[in-house]
Amino acid sequence: MDEITITTTDSLDGYEVVEYLGVVSGEAIIGANVVSDIAAGIRDVVGGRSGSYEKKVEAGREEAIADLRAEAADLGADAVVGATFDYEEMAEGMLWVNLSGTAVETRRE
Repeated sequence: MDEITITTTDSLDGYEVVEYLGVVSGEAIIGANVVSDIAAGIRDVVGGRSGSYEKKVEAGREEAIADLRAEAADLGADAVVGATFDYEEMAEGMLWVNLSGTAVETRRE
């Protein structure tokens, strides 16, 4: 595997977990600005999706994935199993994105 694989399952098809290296996590804090808040509020009233918020959440998710991969790589992992996302509102306009899982070393079966 050239890149660290991240999966929500406890195993990877075709691979055997040979060592559990520990829990790893990646985090991002997303803030919204006044203009996108107003636009999102209007969309909420008249219906539709808030593209600006969706893009921010996606960017936060990608940042959390990158952080998780970096932490797993530091442990010598080639995969992360049992990964889960958690989203939490920290304060008005601030969203915390957390991705955590177990870093593992694998080999092809």
